Amino acid sequence: MGRTSAVGRTSVVRAARRRAGLTQAELAEQVGVTRQTIVAVEAGDYAPSVFLALDVARQLGTSVEALFAPDSPPDETRTT
Repeated sequence: MGRTSAVGRTSVVRAARRRAGLTQAELAEQVGVTRQTIVAVEAGDYAPSVFLALDVARQLGTSVEALFAPDSPPDETRTT
């Protein structure tokens, strides 16, 4: 089982990034942050700004709600 976030659910962001075939470093470069920021977002240790959440969702081909909504099922993203 994958690493879980601070709220105890597997990172939806991590799963979506892997499905997109991106490394943490590649996603970080595409959205203009450090790899450590992506690590923290995936671990649930950092709540991204609206602008960062939009950029991440855009790069992963999904919606902000699918990635960050508290009621999203773990490891499942919906495309927009």
